[in-house]
Amino acid sequence: MHTIKNKKFQVSVKKKGAELCSFRSLSNSIEYIWTAEPEVWASHAPNLFPIIGCLKEDAFLYKGKEYACPKHGFIRNNDNVLLLDETESSLTFGLKYTEETLKIYPFQFEFQIKYLLKDDKLTVEHTVTNYGNDTMLFSLGGHPGFNCPVHKEEQYSDYYLEFEKPETAPTWHVLENGLISNETRSVFDESNKINLHPHLFDKDALVFKNLNSSKVTLKSKRSGQVLSMEFKDFPYLGIWAKPNANYVCIEPWLGIADSVDSNRNFEDKEGILVLESNKKFTASYNIEIL
Repeated sequence: MHTIKNKKFQVSVKKKGAELCSFRSLSNSIEYIWTAEPEVWASHAPNLFPIIGCLKEDAFLYKGKEYACPKHGFIRNNDNVLLLDETESSLTFGLKYTEETLKIYPFQFEFQIKYLLKDDKLTVEHTVTNYGNDTMLFSLGGHPGFNCPVHKEEQYSDYYLEFEKPETAPTWHVLENGLISNETRSVFDESNKINLHPHLFDKDALVFKNLNSSKVTLKSKRSGQVLSMEFKDFPYLGIWAKPNANYVCIEPWLGIADSVDSNRNFEDKEGILVLESNKKFTASYNIEIL
């Protein structure tokens, strides 16, 4: 466990998977990150790379070969992630390609993630480098879970998500095998709000492709604003929790799970990013306590 803090907050990150596991107020000891109760959901905030979600038939095709990359990729729960740099306000972790990773993902990558704490805001910055001679294909994203409610006297249904702009984008249905269907449904209340309730995620995650907003705020009808997520670098967003659980995940994605009609070719995958040889790619999201 590695920790950074300032006068207001303390942030802790596990070396395993470089997973954020605590964002805690020093003034009132409120913990904002889900506590990873194993009987409910045993993660805090997994990092997703080089794919988001599930692959059709659990593998992708690239240059005539099949690669069985696990759901959400191989950064999460990875013991080989290294701490690369540590300062009073930041932690930087990384993972570089090996002969083992090349068996499931045929690119010579380096993945780095930096956590930077400044005042009330935690910036999570991703940097991907392509060391190979070929163009690299990848996705990445975050999966942070937030405690909800944060106050003992409140209920889950006291909370809602408010987007910064009016929204009409539907959510895309997630099938039992984790693939994205061609069916959608509307979930927004009052044009820019989603009210949380114990059965909101009975049909799995809410998956958005075409939001107008690049910021969403978790609010309580009783105690006001809790935190916000700013995700302008990420065109897809997932909202998820286990049914009847006391948390909500706000997931910024660069990429998406395979659709039910995917041809499985990695080059054709929806949302896939392209990085030229010896180039770097960066993308960040911010979590701000309000």
